[in-house]
Amino acid sequence: MTTASLGRIARHDHRITAMSLVALTALAWLYLAVVMANDMNAAPWSALEFSLMFVMWAVMMVGMMTPSAGPMILMFARLTGESAPSGSTGLFVAGYLAVWSAFSLVATTLQWSLHEIGLLSPMMASANAVFGGLVCVAAGLYQWTLLKQSCLRHCQTPLSFLMTRWREGAGGAFRMGLAHGAFCVGCCWALMALLFVGGVMNLLWVAALAGFVLVEKISLPGPWLPRLTGAALIAWGGSQLVTTLLP
Repeated sequence: MTTASLGRIARHDHRITAMSLVALTALAWLYLAVVMANDMNAAPWSALEFSLMFVMWAVMMVGMMTPSAGPMILMFARLTGESAPSGSTGLFVAGYLAVWSAFSLVATTLQWSLHEIGLLSPMMASANAVFGGLVCVAAGLYQWTLLKQSCLRHCQTPLSFLMTRWREGAGGAFRMGLAHGAFCVGCCWALMALLFVGGVMNLLWVAALAGFVLVEKISLPGPWLPRLTGAALIAWGGSQLVTTLLP
């Protein structure tokens, strides 16, 4: 087989992986659109409601984070020589999404608590200007931290991450997915907190945050974009606090 033929096969395999990730993301967004259209949060909180909300958060993280993790997943699949997200690549993705599922459990618990004390509206958005302002300021400040920069750098450089953290075997693939998921949560958790400002059930707000996360991950490495958005968030939150607290 010629080098050209091998190249065509590799490109074809790469497309299969990419299309599988697109399909996974599309199914997640379709689920979110259906759930949010049916106003899932109308019922009072119960064990069933908590479970359904957790599922929604977990699927939402799949829809929001899979596109930004795409370059890392595609690079992993290329290095392992797999043509679709199965085998080692599937385990890598499973590890990545397991971390975000754990995050979803924490987020669901926090949402329940905030709703119980009256800080969230029926759309699961901030019902208190001071609370919303504080969340924005906190998220903006985190954008300036060294931890944010370190986690973002790992997400922006797939080849470097995989070369320095490579583990052999199925268990190694899963652990690598866990590690990437941990860095991704470290990079994005404060941005996800903004869902409590614009509305967990607001599909347009969810899409806007997902779009920004993608832009941040694929932008050139460096602190300029996080710091710019951090300054904007601090200004936005600060203006809410000043307007609310000062006579």
